[in-house]
Amino acid sequence: MTTADPNQRIERAEIEDTSLLAFYRDMNAPERRTFWACAAGWALDGMDFMIYPLVIGTIIALWKVDAASAGLAGTVTLLASAIGGWLGGYLSDHIGRVRTLQITIIWFSFFSLVCAVVQNFDQLLIARAVLGLGFGGEWAAGAVLMGEAIRPQYRGRAVGSVQSGWAVGWGLAVLSQAILFSALPPETAWRWMFVIGALPALLVFYIRRSVTEPEIAAEARAKQAASGDRPALWEIFSGPILKTTILASLMATGCQGGYYAVTFWVPQFLTKERHLSIVGSTGYLSTLIIGSFIGYLTGAWLADRIGRRNLFLIFSIGAMAVVLLYTQLPLTNEILWVLGFPLGFFASGYFSGIGAFLTELYPTRLRGSGQGFCYNFGRGIGALFPFLVGSLSATTSLANAIAMFAVVAYALFFIAAFALPETRGRVLHAD
Repeated sequence: MTTADPNQRIERAEIEDTSLLAFYRDMNAPERRTFWACAAGWALDGMDFMIYPLVIGTIIALWKVDAASAGLAGTVTLLASAIGGWLGGYLSDHIGRVRTLQITIIWFSFFSLVCAVVQNFDQLLIARAVLGLGFGGEWAAGAVLMGEAIRPQYRGRAVGSVQSGWAVGWGLAVLSQAILFSALPPETAWRWMFVIGALPALLVFYIRRSVTEPEIAAEARAKQAASGDRPALWEIFSGPILKTTILASLMATGCQGGYYAVTFWVPQFLTKERHLSIVGSTGYLSTLIIGSFIGYLTGAWLADRIGRRNLFLIFSIGAMAVVLLYTQLPLTNEILWVLGFPLGFFASGYFSGIGAFLTELYPTRLRGSGQGFCYNFGRGIGALFPFLVGSLSATTSLANAIAMFAVVAYALFFIAAFALPETRGRVLHAD
């Protein structure tokens, strides 16, 4: 076994055109097909995940579930996604990015249907946990696929623009909620929300027909097969790569812990503490989602313009400031509606740089395993935040609980990002 050194053979491509859409104008047909497949995957991924936070109030009321237990269902989904992401990344290093992507999409789509027919909260908890395995694996395979398919001078903008699909999916989930809860009684509407969450399965047909494996990944696996030197699951914890794995995992924990502490509980915060109806809160969530979408696109542009680290440092500080304003000041609902835009902007935009950054930190032979583990380790630990926020809200206000855990998470994000190297423009090799 050889241990890869992330500091070997570092080449950087000069980024001449930093406009947001330069990457798309210069794409060839295979790159564009990969881009749209991954963008659709992210959108449907986001829709599927956000369905549960949107129906959590209905679940609490129908099955008499306390807030901590309701938050636990979100937590176990993310914990399972941490395992699924690591395994999915490892699998993508062995059988290919595209094949792994198809398997994981089918997996979480099927278990979304299972969620629609469960008969009690315990069954829902189990179904969400199993769904999380595919949810995490899909991100790992898709992020590596995009990172390798796009040339280094465009990687930040391309991967970041794909990440904006999450906001589109979130918007689709909110739109579905507004339509279904207006047309159907709550005890039926929430089940149809999970049925809609199975739509990603249709994407597999497009991927099978249109998306090809990146040449760099295929070449790396061919070299491994010829030499018999296939990467072990634990290789990302050995040699000089260990420091990268630790810091990247802490960074992913901070950025995702803050995001989940905010987005998981904001719908409940609006209805419980701001006394808005489910349908009435749609406008507030829409402002948040629009801010998120613009944040993703801005983050994608900044990732190549000012670098990945600077993006993370600026947005982590911005997120802390806006979360405190949103939750701690005695604001009117009208002002809160306006603040939804910067909250979504800063709490989401930094994700545009995460995929490209993790892709560039690892050599090709370990990229799926390393990227899958770090990002989904962050998901796993960040998964505790919905549960912890729900638990703390039993002794203080939900607003205070959200603020406390979000600020701690974003501070960790800032510190870990500061300790990692800048990777903008790094050229990848089949090593």
